[in-house]
Amino acid sequence: MLKRFLNTILLLAFAGLLIFSAVSVLPNIVSVSNTVGGKELPIYCVETEKPQISISFDAAWGNEDTQTILDILAKHNVKATFFMTGGWVESYPEDVKKIYEAGHDLGNHSENHKHMPQLSDEEKTQELMKVHNKVKELTGFDMFLFRPPYGDYDNQVVRNAKKNNYYPIQWDVDSLDWKDYGAEDIVKRVTEHKALGNGSIILCHNGAKYTKDALDTLITALQEKGYEFVPISQLIYRDNYHLNHEGRQIKDK
Repeated sequence: MLKRFLNTILLLAFAGLLIFSAVSVLPNIVSVSNTVGGKELPIYCVETEKPQISISFDAAWGNEDTQTILDILAKHNVKATFFMTGGWVESYPEDVKKIYEAGHDLGNHSENHKHMPQLSDEEKTQELMKVHNKVKELTGFDMFLFRPPYGDYDNQVVRNAKKNNYYPIQWDVDSLDWKDYGAEDIVKRVTEHKALGNGSIILCHNGAKYTKDALDTLITALQEKGYEFVPISQLIYRDNYHLNHEGRQIKDK
């Protein structure tokens, strides 16, 4: 009887120790979920009470307007995010350095701008890591933001990006600058976009015909609306978050 009593006491003490250990560890557990209803989503925007937004530029072709864009961003003291392909990095290494030295985000837009869902897992990794290594060699910076070419993704693309230590990033406000509708259209489309709000991510292209002509007015208009521009790396949550069905990143409480 005494032996059974002592065993019970020992078991209870051990159970208590396990519970205490679990409670002690739980606050340090990092919770990250990009899965919504069985579908893996990239980050389209961020839920925040701060009036902060991000403007991003996909760089896959041409550099004729890059310096002008950088000058306009500097004029307004705005930091942006540039998603670059491997071909662009290889063609314009000095521009990559300028972007980085100006304090903007460097983001991964794949090596060859292919439709990522059509590639094997190994090919996806190669598309990410080839340009990653080029940028690392040029700047010493390890990129961690990835935008799939054409905005084309599936569950495997998102999982592969995460496996390679990348946050997959989309957008919720599309300037459609690549359609060459004109500078006024870009400004109107973005500033009056139904999705524009705190935590929005705006999509532009550094090589589109009218982007440089629209940028100064666009930034001014958005700042007059009370928005502060921050690079995507500062807008998103790095851990303890989940996404809703819109791809809105929400901080876990």
